[in-house]
Amino acid sequence: MDLIKKTVKKIKNPDKKMFDAAKEKLRQQARPAGSLGILEDIGARLASIFGTFDVRLSKKRVVVCAGDHGICAEGVSLFPSDVTASMVYNFVDGGASINVIARHAGAVVKVADLGVDWNFEPALPIFHKKIKRGTLNFAHGPAMTRGDAQNSIEAGIEIVEEMFQKERIHLLGTGDMGIGNTTPSTAIIAVYSGHSVSELTGRGTGINDETLKRKIDAIEKGLAVNNPDPDDPIDVLAKVGGFEIGGLAGLVLGAAARGIPVVCDGLISTAGALLASKIAPLAGKYLFAGHNSVEAGHHFMLKHLNLDPLLDLKLRLGEGTGAALAMELIDAATRILFEIKKFEEVAIKDVQNSRQAVLK
Repeated sequence: MDLIKKTVKKIKNPDKKMFDAAKEKLRQQARPAGSLGILEDIGARLASIFGTFDVRLSKKRVVVCAGDHGICAEGVSLFPSDVTASMVYNFVDGGASINVIARHAGAVVKVADLGVDWNFEPALPIFHKKIKRGTLNFAHGPAMTRGDAQNSIEAGIEIVEEMFQKERIHLLGTGDMGIGNTTPSTAIIAVYSGHSVSELTGRGTGINDETLKRKIDAIEKGLAVNNPDPDDPIDVLAKVGGFEIGGLAGLVLGAAARGIPVVCDGLISTAGALLASKIAPLAGKYLFAGHNSVEAGHHFMLKHLNLDPLLDLKLRLGEGTGAALAMELIDAATRILFEIKKFEEVAIKDVQNSRQAVLK
């Protein structure tokens, strides 16, 4: 817990004056005001984080946090839990969806084992941060102890520190792997949104109506049995969360403390980001939403965090794929801010008259 508190204290509010200056620079560019939509706000936010108009995001990383879930015993997923370990090996081999998309975006992918029900060989090039081999079934009691919840968050913070000690990271994407993990993620947003579980629950891996009903019932039962405290995000994580979700929350906290912007993927990554923002509200200043997932709960998470997604491609994969796809747009936002010329620089002195002349 000391590491979490120390990390939270290091998180600084991005430079408001730089943000305002960037917005003014964008307003003076030779184009209609606001015509590049949320890319303008992203460029200004990055300027406020890095303290410069000329932001260069040359070192991009995607960390995929992996863990298994006891709630799978309730029959909430289409796939068995042993798929999680198999996919970790696929990530390491570079053959998964996130590897392909990240390569295109110029990002390096690294996996973190927070709670996979498998003993990976120590030489495997991943972050070995296993808390336990999967959570307990939260339909019958807490998913984990409070101590384990804290340890999973601290593991995420440690991952950022280990990466940062090797080289400065400019942009961090968060991804996930864990069969059944849309179920705890949906339970987390149910704690905070005020909406019904049935309204928030999606089909995850493509489950049918019967499995969807079991999933909704399992979440409702877990919330009733555990009564997670919305004013205590670590309690929420312990009661209905997952080890990889705690790791994802730690990544956000650790990155924010180091001044690194974070682009979240879908439902699970954003669940971790939501908990991080509850632990440290300033951490939310470093968050960017890669996309809007088809998972119903993700929409409510983004709304709760006041984040506009860059993409809406009907994705529901996870792994960090939506985050990696958005990285190129985030790169574009930095160039928009720095490189587009002002009206005065292109010898347009009377903007109003010039616009009228074009209309004629």
